[in-house]
Amino acid sequence: MEHNPRAAWFAEAARAAEQQGAGNLLRVVLIVMVLGCALTAWFLLRGYRRKDD
Repeated sequence: MEHNPRAAWFAEAARAAEQQGAGNLLRVVLIVMVLGCALTAWFLLRGYRRKDD
């Protein structure tokens, strides 16, 4: 195993991070999906509430 100086290691990590382009998009899609599921569950479950009038 060869020795890499810290600066070279950080530069290589930065280059690898630039190549991963879909990370932010995936986060947004997952957050919207979770919020949509919660909103749908609330909307469906509120109809099953009993009205004791």
